[in-house]
Order: sequence, then C-alpha cells, then structure tokens
Amino acid sequence: MKNLRRADSSRTLRSTIAGSWYPGTAQDLDVLLDKCFETVPEVDSDETPNVLLLPHAGYVYSAQTAAYAVKRILKSDFSRIILLAPSHRAYIGESFVIPESDTVSTPYGSISIDLEAVEKIASTFSVIKNDGIHANEHSAQIQYPILQYALEGFKIVPLIVGQLSNKSIKKAAEALKLIMDDDTLLVISTDFTHYGTDFGYAPFANNIRENVKQIDLEAFEKINLKDLEGFTKHLADTGATICGETPISIMIAMLPESANIEMTRYETSSDDTGDYSRFVCYMSAAGYADWSDTPGTQETSEEVLTSSEKKSLLKFARESIKYALENQQRMPEDFFKKEASGGMLCKMGCFVTLKMKNSGDLRGCIGEIFPRRQLFKAVTELAAYSAFEDYRFTELKQGEFDAVEIEISALTPPQAVNSWKDIEIGKHGMTLEKHGRSAVFLPQVAPEQNWTLEETLLNLSLKAGLKPDDWREGARFTVFEAIVFGES
Repeated sequence: MKNLRRADSSRTLRSTIAGSWYPGTAQDLDVLLDKCFETVPEVDSDETPNVLLLPHAGYVYSAQTAAYAVKRILKSDFSRIILLAPSHRAYIGESFVIPESDTVSTPYGSISIDLEAVEKIASTFSVIKNDGIHANEHSAQIQYPILQYALEGFKIVPLIVGQLSNKSIKKAAEALKLIMDDDTLLVISTDFTHYGTDFGYAPFANNIRENVKQIDLEAFEKINLKDLEGFTKHLADTGATICGETPISIMIAMLPESANIEMTRYETSSDDTGDYSRFVCYMSAAGYADWSDTPGTQETSEEVLTSSEKKSLLKFARESIKYALENQQRMPEDFFKKEASGGMLCKMGCFVTLKMKNSGDLRGCIGEIFPRRQLFKAVTELAAYSAFEDYRFTELKQGEFDAVEIEISALTPPQAVNSWKDIEIGKHGMTLEKHGRSAVFLPQVAPEQNWTLEETLLNLSLKAGLKPDDWREGARFTVFEAIVFGES
C-alpha cells in the first residue's frame, strides 16, 4: 500500500460505541475502571508482559476480566500497541484494515495511528484503509479506553482482520514481526465460546458452563503451546465459536517458542444470573515474548526497511568505523541495541562495502551470506571489518574516513539452484562452490560491470581460485537477493 501519509493530519475517527458499550465520559470511565482494577490483586513479576489477550464485550460484561491482564502493564512505557481485532460485520479479504483517519478517539482523548509501522507492514502484507469498517466494528474500539487508562503516550496500529488462509496467516505474522520490539505491546481482541441456539452452538444438556470452559481451556492450551494446527483442529472438532480465531492464529504464528502466555481470568456473561442457556465466555491472558528469538528472517527481496531505518544502519556503520579509528578497538556488535527497531532486528545476512567518493573505486567489502544475527549487529561489526580486515587493502586511515562512502546490502537467505541457468543477472547475488573453493558476488556486481551471465560466472570462478570455465560442470550454486542502499 502506498502513500499512507496524508496531507490532512487532523482527521480523527471518533468512537461510535462511547455511551453504549462503555461510559461516554472520562469521569464515568474512571469510576468504572478504578473499581475493576482495585479488585485485581497485585502480581509480583520481574517481567512486564508484552502480549495481552483481552475480551471485547461491553465493559459491564468484560472490563473486569480484562483488568486482570491489563493491570500487569499498568504505567509501563510502551510506545506502540499493535491491536489485532476480528471483523464481525464486514467481509474482508486477505488483508488487514486500518482506519483512513490519522487518529482514533475516545472520551479519554485521541490516539495517533503509527503510520510508519503501517508502512512497514504494508511492504509485505496487504493493508487497506477504511474508516467505515472501523466505525462499525466494536472489537477494536472497545480496547482503546482501557489501554489509555493503563498507559500514556503510545501510538496504535489497529488492525481489523477477517478470515485468512493458513498461508496468509503466516505471511501476516511475518509482516507483524518486522515491527515487534521491546517498546511494542501486542493486544489480541477476542471473546471465547458463544453458547446458545442463536449462536448455532448448544451441544450440552447438563453441566453446560463446565463443559464449555473445558473446551475453552483446551483451546488456550493449544495457544500456549504455539500449536497453530492443533488450535485450528480443536475449533473444527468441537465447533467452538471463538470469534477472534484469526487474530489468535496470527499471534500463535508470531510467537517464539520461548514465549509463555498465562491465563489471568475466565468468566462468562451469565455468571451473575446463573442462566447458562445463552452466554458468552470471556478470557484474559498475559505473556512475554522475546521478539529477538524469531525476528522474521526474510524470504524475498521485498522492502523490509523503512528509509529512516536505512539511514540509521548507515549511521551505525560509519560510527563503528569512527569508533575503531579513535579507540583502536572494535565497537561491540550490540552497541546500538537501544536505537535498533523494526527491520533492523531481522536476522539477515549482509555486506558492508566501502568505496572512494571521488573515483568509485572499491576500498573494502566484507560480509556474511547466512542470516545468523540481527541486521544492526551484523552492520556494526562488518563495517569495521570492511575498513580494517579486508586483506585486499591496507587498513583505512583517519585521513580517508571522510573520503569513503558506505553501501549496505541486506540479504535474503541463500537458496540452492539446480543449474547456473536459473541465475538472473540484476536480481540474484550468487555463490559458487567447487573442489572446496568458493566465491560470492552481490547482485549489483554484474550490472555495474555490464557482464553477461557467462562473463559473471567466469569472473566468479577466477575469484574462487578456479579455472575460467570451471563453473560449467560440477559446480554448485546458490542465489540470494539484496536490499542495497548507501550514503550517496
């Protein structure tokens, strides 16, 4: 999706459920939420949750349940919230839907939409804009006031989603992982089983609440196990009507294996009356995910870095070289950990290339093909290697620091090809391996030299220390793509 930034930045999507689904004034909201949070016991924990699962019924039914999870993040310093909410009314294809407006509002005030984060998501997954869908959907709006009650100064990415294929669920998860970092809270909006004949689900004659709770707890077990296939199968086998099935599925696909989600509360809409002929189940949960465990290795050359992230990586590279010149030692690879976010946290191979500004001559180039660490770490270390460890050149001198320009190539994982004929000049970087010798060319090398494919492979053979025609038989090739950007 292009051109997400709008000339009119004052457009606000106002709440359509204030005064009905929750109180219509900030004062009345405070009264209700103060009471809910006061009844929730304190929980001692060394780790602030960054994943919440919250119900989305009217506050009179669900706010108390939600408070058991939200209290665990009270007064935390999250700067961004990713909210995944299901569509109950509109058909949505294989896409996310965000508001057309720049802000959403409640009686507590306005929340800015994080358009830069939306741009990042839209680079790898379909995103459409529609205020009408958001205005007519309660599942996203219901979460805004309770999050405003708990946190301050955050931006939000409210994403409404319909039914997605398994392939799209995984692709959506990869897109979202691009923007997950220590300052981001993931919120999943969902109710659990809807029981009653009008919901098309009333299989029990006795012990209805207990039976339904068991089904919901089994679903939650699949969630905590990160068992996406098992979760989908459980819903199909039991017929359980969990409206946030797709948001939950995306969350499961996103979570690293180390993540643990804890159920904090389980209630139903009929617990006060005891009439279990018709009711909705509400669950809240909280957990922590170390997003650096699964930062989303890229499989294509689609743009996964914003322009500001590219500028930051170039800055990291230059400052790494400067640090080595001034301190006679290398900068730690995680030196810029607090500044790194989004695509910079992806595990990607990369090369850092130094060229002389005046002539364009190569002055150093060191890299790693395989995605073994986060991109910002690779750039920080490889910049210094290119300046001081490339055996083809003398070490960079202080007087040359301003005379070189830096280029970074962020790589997709290498893939084996059956034949050299599968290599595409201008698209693929390539590696050649034969008789224990190997060499690599970045995608931009052949176009810069105006080489044909055969000329490229001839020169790649020579670089590997092989005979000019050794590439024709018995050689193995891999290809990769690159996102190339530089200071000039």
